[in-house]
Amino acid sequence: MLVIERFLHGESAAFEQLYRKYYDKVFAIAKGVLLDSDEAADAVQEIFTLVYRHLRRFDRRSRFSTWLFRVAVNRSIQQARKVKYKARQVPLDEASGRESAGDDHEEPADPRIQEALSKLPPADRAILTLFYWDELSLQEIGASMGCSVNAAKTRLYRARERFRAAYEEASA
Repeated sequence: MLVIERFLHGESAAFEQLYRKYYDKVFAIAKGVLLDSDEAADAVQEIFTLVYRHLRRFDRRSRFSTWLFRVAVNRSIQQARKVKYKARQVPLDEASGRESAGDDHEEPADPRIQEALSKLPPADRAILTLFYWDELSLQEIGASMGCSVNAAKTRLYRARERFRAAYEEASA
């Protein structure tokens, strides 16, 4: 929390440290929800602008990353709704914000996975991104999404079921 305290006491360079530390994770969340690099980059800028403006409201009893991820999820979902999301096809490793290993023997990502993800609502993509790509626990997901652990577990289960159905439809 030292970096946050420094920022709150007027040291603007401290916010740059937070930005550099969390940019990749926030971008991965936005990209997982929006499935578009340009829209994700726009969302990330808005997310960090919101955080910059409202950092004083952060309750220091919880982890900063949990609060930041909640802002990222909410803002990304809002942007997806505002843009009236159109289905897009992007490689799965790109949506997660990670690069593929580039192994010549490695099979490319199954296009049915990208098709299934593109059919899911933004909230489903958000929870799947937090769980599978960001590897957050159900407790961390609940805190990031503003719900209980049980609600996060239920949402994850339902998102998996919707993904499975969309994947099977893409396979048909």
